[in-house]
Amino acid sequence: MRVFKARTLTTESGAPVADNQNSTSAGVGGPLLIQDQHLLEKLARFNRERIPERVVHARGSGAYGHFEVTDDVTSFTHADFLSEIGKRTEVFVRFSTVADSLGGADAVRDPRGFAVKFYTEQGNYDLVGNNTPVFFIKDPIKFPDFIHSQKRDPFTGKQEPDNVWDFWAHAPEATHQVTWLMGDRGIPASYRHMNGYGSHTYQWTNTAGEAFFVKYHFKTNQGIRCLSSEQAAETAGKDPSSHQTDLLQAIERGVYPSWTLYVQLMPAAEAADYRFNPFDLTKVWPHRDYPLQRVGRLVLDRNPDNVFAEVEQAAFSPNNFVPGIGPSPDKMLQGRLFAYADAHRYRLGVNHTQLPVNAPKAVPGGAQNYGRDGHMALNSQGRHAKNYEPNSYDGPVETGRPLSAPLAVNGHSGTHEAPLHTKDDAFYQAGELYRLMSAEEKSRLIANIAGGLSQVSRDDVIEKNLAHFHAADPEYGRRVEEAVRALRED
Repeated sequence: MRVFKARTLTTESGAPVADNQNSTSAGVGGPLLIQDQHLLEKLARFNRERIPERVVHARGSGAYGHFEVTDDVTSFTHADFLSEIGKRTEVFVRFSTVADSLGGADAVRDPRGFAVKFYTEQGNYDLVGNNTPVFFIKDPIKFPDFIHSQKRDPFTGKQEPDNVWDFWAHAPEATHQVTWLMGDRGIPASYRHMNGYGSHTYQWTNTAGEAFFVKYHFKTNQGIRCLSSEQAAETAGKDPSSHQTDLLQAIERGVYPSWTLYVQLMPAAEAADYRFNPFDLTKVWPHRDYPLQRVGRLVLDRNPDNVFAEVEQAAFSPNNFVPGIGPSPDKMLQGRLFAYADAHRYRLGVNHTQLPVNAPKAVPGGAQNYGRDGHMALNSQGRHAKNYEPNSYDGPVETGRPLSAPLAVNGHSGTHEAPLHTKDDAFYQAGELYRLMSAEEKSRLIANIAGGLSQVSRDDVIEKNLAHFHAADPEYGRRVEEAVRALRED
């Protein structure tokens, strides 16, 4: 039988611990002593084991894997990790619910976060999206209001239909995403059985400097599987961590989930004259206008060793671009370029990019910059390293090459409505989505909407929401109205 030599338990400063079973006291039955450094260190660390949870996307799961290029896209982008067929890049993916807290259940009706960190040789590229191609709002100034309406009410401590539907009543542009959320795909059966979308519009630039606007689509290779409201309630009761359990166990038994990445590409010159604003997050680009083009395959094949260190401390920022990829004028994206990184600086500290899960591990020599000090600074640069630029001591220097093509701007500064295009209304695409559904899908959608809207206490809020569904499609509005009336009469 193999005999293991016991290792010595130490304090965090490395001193050996003599007794880990009994605190130091003044005599056998006396009070404890403040000089017990081991006790104080354990209690103080325990008090600090949890960092502030994310305001949104708090409950999540993650896994490592790789992305492999399967098709040539070099005529559209000079991003190095997409430069040749067969090239592989390590990735970390985090899935999440959006509205509920860390203690919520996985099987709930809610959008799902789908964030991918590509560890490329030119730096980390973070693609932060959802399992829906659209969102509820199109301007980031409304994001705090929207989230407040969806979170637990300050008085009742639970999500309130009055708050949820009152916000949607005042946000007609949300009708498209509400139709997605209340439809069959509103509750995925697992993270493996749902698509992922970049949702926002981004920019690709090729070696010739030509710019293309791009939308990302990760299509699940496991097939789409969803839960009804009744199935979800049963699943959440049996295992609140159902999606985490499924992902963990699938990877552990060697059933590696995968997605095929497709993109839609719009030449930058076509954006201004498109029939609706292509940078509006509440709208999709019809595939008949911009067909899907295959790019590669995403595979997840390794579970994190420590959920806290690698999933909870994973920090995704949509402003983490690499050469060949950049932002678009998408207002929601522009707001998130600041908000995500700022949230991580608050939750994890200014040096969160030095944590292993966030560090640019594929960059030769690691990150090279002049950021110094701050809480939990780990990047000691040597005794004579300079912390300013330019300098005369062989420090890192700028390249002079922008990551992406410049965006043309004009007009006066101020608050502006989005440019009006011919189909740039809040309801057209919601109606299109409804009309694509089968009879059974429509019936389930109507029941889901009516179940929530009928619980609203104010008639005027109900009427405003009904007007949105009528505007999207007359049949859609009529059926929702009839279902709500029937439930409120019971």
